[in-house]
Amino acid sequence: MSTALATSGAIVFYDIAMRPPREQTCCSPNPWKTRFALNFKRVPYSTTWVSLPDIPKVRGSLGVPACRKFADGTDFCTLPIIEDRTTGAVVGDSFDIAVYLQKTFPDSGAGDLFPPQTLDYEFKGGWILVPLSDYRDKEYPEYAKFNAMVDAVFTTHVQLAAPHLPFDPETEEASRAIFIQRASVQRWEDLILVGEAREKMKESFREALGGLAKLFLRDTSGPFLLGTKASYADLIVGAWLRMMQVTLPKSEWEELRGWEGGIFGRLHDALDVFAEVK
Repeated sequence: MSTALATSGAIVFYDIAMRPPREQTCCSPNPWKTRFALNFKRVPYSTTWVSLPDIPKVRGSLGVPACRKFADGTDFCTLPIIEDRTTGAVVGDSFDIAVYLQKTFPDSGAGDLFPPQTLDYEFKGGWILVPLSDYRDKEYPEYAKFNAMVDAVFTTHVQLAAPHLPFDPETEEASRAIFIQRASVQRWEDLILVGEAREKMKESFREALGGLAKLFLRDTSGPFLLGTKASYADLIVGAWLRMMQVTLPKSEWEELRGWEGGIFGRLHDALDVFAEVK
């Protein structure tokens, strides 16, 4: 066991605070990728909850610049961040965090986060609410591109979920204002899809996820892309499913679980083993 792993709780994981109880409402997909990865590696850590309006201040205090920018060049400040107080490392991007954990704890927990596999999923979507991570020049390029493609398909359809985000009541008004500004709309109500517009968005989402589901059919010995062996690619998809579970109306979440013969429902349930909120 490495010295870092032996130091209990040496890693501090910064996640976005939602409405209490946060163990049940945390639903930000990129922090969920990191939570899954930390639990996959069985690395001791603690969670620090940060309100959405305070994220720029927290990133600044930790010396972690924004890893993405909006089209106008302004910073897109978001989480997760991990602070490893044993090594002194501070990492502020979910994919880079997974790479860091694999390098620092290569044999820990459930093993390799990045086993070799073909992840040839492509998605070319439309309007996206927030900027996506650049996957060029990343380590594990197959996984980095897959991460970008999965982020793109879910973000393109995030309007199904965003209006139902369980904001912390103490910062709800400020948090909604941030989303209104990002979406370039006038009112929160402008983000809410109803009736035919919502049904069209759901149908587009289902069609787009159909291409992703095909990758899970290559090995049907288990719920993961590699059958019975989970990898970071499964955690990427599972993180977005955690958001959808919390934010979609219950009937729509059950619909999503059942799409493509239940592939996404089985994946979501199988990842419960890595879903502890600490």
